[in-house]
Amino acid sequence: MSVSAAFFAQAQDVSVIRNTAEIYSGSPNVGSAKFNAMAGSNGALGGDANSLLTNPAGLGVAISGEISGTLSITNNKNTSSLAGSSFEYRINKGDLGNVGAVMTFQMRPESPWKFVNLGVNFSSQSIENYVQTPGNSNIVYDFDAAGTRSSSFGGHAYDRYGYLTKTSIGVGANYNHNLYLGMGLNFFNANIDQSDTAIFNSLQNGSSEYFSKQNTPFSERGNGFSASVGVIGKVSPNFRLGAAIETPTFWDIDRGYNFYNDDQYGDDSAVENRKFTSPLKATVSAAFIANKSFSLNVDYSLGLTTPKYKTYGAAEEDLNAFFKDNYKNVSEVRAGAEYRLKQFRLRGGYAYTSNPFDALTVNAFRTDGSVNTNASYDNLMLNNRNALSFGLGYDFRSFYIDASYQNITSKYTNPFMRGLVNATYEDGYYSSNNLIASDSYIVSDVKNVKNNFFITFGWKF
Repeated sequence: MSVSAAFFAQAQDVSVIRNTAEIYSGSPNVGSAKFNAMAGSNGALGGDANSLLTNPAGLGVAISGEISGTLSITNNKNTSSLAGSSFEYRINKGDLGNVGAVMTFQMRPESPWKFVNLGVNFSSQSIENYVQTPGNSNIVYDFDAAGTRSSSFGGHAYDRYGYLTKTSIGVGANYNHNLYLGMGLNFFNANIDQSDTAIFNSLQNGSSEYFSKQNTPFSERGNGFSASVGVIGKVSPNFRLGAAIETPTFWDIDRGYNFYNDDQYGDDSAVENRKFTSPLKATVSAAFIANKSFSLNVDYSLGLTTPKYKTYGAAEEDLNAFFKDNYKNVSEVRAGAEYRLKQFRLRGGYAYTSNPFDALTVNAFRTDGSVNTNASYDNLMLNNRNALSFGLGYDFRSFYIDASYQNITSKYTNPFMRGLVNATYEDGYYSSNNLIASDSYIVSDVKNVKNNFFITFGWKF
């Protein structure tokens, strides 16, 4: 589908769309080292606090209390390529990625309800991301009609700082060791600081000039709420099925941003509030427990609705129109297995997440500086993700220690430098002296690789 000029003119920045799909419509799926080693696949297995990340009915599977903490070390590498050149940038972060606890309450022996358990889970994920694209001297902007002041494209950077957290509390029940029910309440917090900058080099004197996109840099502080319910049933002693529903996350977002060249205020800053509703999500799961030594779980999750902003003006109207026309229901497949050899644990997993967008057609600069008015991309802004993980653990009876490694890869095309200016709005790139307006994107190729390490210390009681 072709992307309308009105949409991108009003929607402030490509990063708004990307953050909507990636952050506000997502979830910090960071659990214990065991959970991460199995690619987050535990929807029909359950048994610990990380069940609140997939299916709260898993709390009912627990038969002993447990508390754990997980340290995460993440390495995020972006390689952005344009016109035969590439820039690579790495971000290394260490953080407390997950804390979870379950308290079990055994019922009377004669009751068919065997356990009623309470759980709490906290997950934190860094959303820091830096994509720097090299320049292309064939792309030239003329600041006057005579062409006496011209500059070539010298480079661009999307820079995002922040984190996303999810705190969940829930209850799970065990009915006769055959049926498990659960529900959870989820509280989200997002902290985002984002910039969108470019550099142009004068063809006359070689000096460099820095530009910022209209309405950037911006900051967002958001709080969200969702609820989830789930069920797990034993089909046979070795086979379980599970299902869970998580409501949309209802976000309240406070925004602050810089604007430029306003007729009344000139260059200044402003604040606003947005309400956002993420997609409803369903998960179905199947688990095979061969014996006390081996278990296998597969989860399939699907978004069932479309992201939607509460409408206050043209910006939200155009955002909603874009997501209605171009957003696809995101699906995710996760598979994980565990093998136990006495006190040792060996684990592995794989996960695939689909691209949230349809193919998009835009105006885009070619390498030689000419414009393709019908450039189609099936991976614009975001794309599918593949995750491969493995880990090991050792059980000291009451205490245990687990470690895991996770590799996540994605390749997408990265659009920037489009911004229109007319009598009703200005959405270009601004410096202290000049304005760049363009109806075409510069598009780079980005490869993102995340290498994550986790270590968990836990106690069962």
